[in-house]
Amino acid sequence: MNALQPWHLIILVLVVVLLFGAKRLPDAARSIGKSMKIFKAETKDMRGESGEATTQTDQATEPETRQLPQSTQVNTDAQVEQLQRQLDELKKQQATSSFDQTQK
Repeated sequence: MNALQPWHLIILVLVVVLLFGAKRLPDAARSIGKSMKIFKAETKDMRGESGEATTQTDQATEPETRQLPQSTQVNTDAQVEQLQRQLDELKKQQATSSFDQTQK
């Protein structure tokens, strides 16, 4: 029911001819053709550029596996032990403060 019927196309062509005139139609069609050609070329260039960019990004994001120096591992272990001691001390302080509050 809402489909484009042949008589719709005929009316559309008549309106275009009345608006632009028979002399301007070839020029209008030519300029539309040139515009479409430029548009297609630009979209093709953009696709090519985005393909190159994703390839470069993929290569740049490949993870590099490096071995950390031994001193870094030792420093990290020492920091973990220190933090564990601090955590234990805080737990003891909290336990004694809560015990004191319950006795009051």
